[in-house]
Amino acid sequence: EVKLVESGGGLVQAGGSLRLSCAASGFAFDDYAIGWFRQAPGKEREGVSCFSSSDGNTHYADSVKGRFTISSDNHGNQVYLQMNNLKPWDTAVYYCAATKSPWYWGTVRPYDYWGQGTQVTVSS
Repeated sequence: EVKLVESGGGLVQAGGSLRLSCAASGFAFDDYAIGWFRQAPGKEREGVSCFSSSDGNTHYADSVKGRFTISSDNHGNQVYLQMNNLKPWDTAVYYCAATKSPWYWGTVRPYDYWGQGTQVTVSS
């Protein structure tokens, strides 16, 4: 059974940090890139970052560059999103997802598997 399970969300003040984790199982982790997306109320789901297991490449949305860092513990099939200097507009449900097409990492359609999401709330 394919599973992607996010954890680490919560409530934090602006300027604070959170570390999200995505635990993957049930598929060949090394064949996939893992992306992080977020969706705020009334807005479309947007790509935040992506990690390609095959070559170690990382990608970031302009809105999070310099603040968020994606990394992976390949042996444990985990992908992390370290989020620093959080802003109120970072508030959203954060999802991790798996795709074999990392060149389209920022769009929803290429992703085969999705987690249930974890809420991140940043207070001002």
